[in-house]
Amino acid sequence: MDYEKLRAFRNNNNPFSSRLGIYVEELRPGYARAVKTVTAEDLNPVQVPHGGVYFTLADTACGSAMVAYGTMAVTINCSFSFLKSAQVGDRLTAEARELQGGRSVCVLEARVSGGAGELFAVGTFTFRRLDRKVEV
Repeated sequence: MDYEKLRAFRNNNNPFSSRLGIYVEELRPGYARAVKTVTAEDLNPVQVPHGGVYFTLADTACGSAMVAYGTMAVTINCSFSFLKSAQVGDRLTAEARELQGGRSVCVLEARVSGGAGELFAVGTFTFRRLDRKVEV
């Protein structure tokens, strides 16, 4: 599999992540890294980034790590903890790593951190592999 082509495909064919400014920087089977810079449009009424920003960044990284195996996959469950708030201008990085692989169900962990290494959120995601090959 050409992982650069797959990475480009993921970045060009995910309208929701694109709208949030999420970009997949690296992927390979069981691992992916996605990034996003926090903007004023990401803030909630408390003036911190909405939890959906962290969650979507982590979910995008995990989904990318899954499709690097060559089949489509969907999130079927998640446990997610918000640990600290970022600020406008902070560059967030989500690193996803597979914890347990399976024929149909896999579990991954995503850690969302900032440039100084601060940990903003962590989640455990369960994915179901679909019977559909990734076409790039």
